[in-house]
Order: sequence, then C-alpha cells, then structure tokens
Amino acid sequence: MSESAYLYMSNPRITVLGVQPGSPPFRIVEIDGEVVGKAKTVTDVLDAAAMAGITVHDLDDPDAVRWVGGDKFTWQPGKDPLANLGQ
Repeated sequence: MSESAYLYMSNPRITVLGVQPGSPPFRIVEIDGEVVGKAKTVTDVLDAAAMAGITVHDLDDPDAVRWVGGDKFTWQPGKDPLANLGQ
C-alpha cells in the first residue's frame, strides 16, 4: 500500500484566519477560497456560512471549518486559550 493511502488532508469550504488587531479584534472568513467578511464571534462565522448556504453541525470538525491561528475560542490577538493548559 502506498503512503498516500494513509494521508488525509481535509479541504473544508470554510476557513477562519488568525485574529487581527482592531476594536474589536476580528478574524477574516473565507468560503471556497474567497473572502466573505470579518467575524468578531463564532456566531459571525455561522452567519457567513448560512449566507453561503452551508450548514455547520460541528465547528470542531476539520472537514467543516479550518481554524488558522487558534480555534473557535480564540478571539483576541496573541491569546490562545489552550496555551496555558498543563502549567
């Protein structure tokens, strides 16, 4: 069996980029590779998806949403809520 049989890379339609400084901070949302807007909360991501006709059942599913520079809980620049776990 080839190596490629073991590799799996998801290609979700929704990508949420890293937090940008602002008042309030925001994240850029892309759908199908196109910028569709800014998100200040998870609700904004879900609204953008709904406007594109996409239903998201699980924000943690890498086949549904790709989170860059944090996860669905990361909404402040330089703040990763998981960074201090285990300390």
